[in-house]
Amino acid sequence: MKTLKEAKPGETVVVARVNGKGALRRRIMDMGITKGTQLFIRKIAPLGDPVEINVRGYELSLRKMEAESIELV
Repeated sequence: MKTLKEAKPGETVVVARVNGKGALRRRIMDMGITKGTQLFIRKIAPLGDPVEINVRGYELSLRKMEAESIELV
């Protein structure tokens, strides 16, 4: 499976599942990133951290570590 970290700017992707445990997983899900959610990859910083996405009508920046825990369809 492809992760959010591997997605390219300009792509629209769908979340397959959120990996991770405890507070990290809960935090990602609280931000609206759940199974079946569409994400638009706005831009990625030159070194890959952070990743800026558009989710459920708002813009969100995620660190590489957080992006690795989000699997895409």
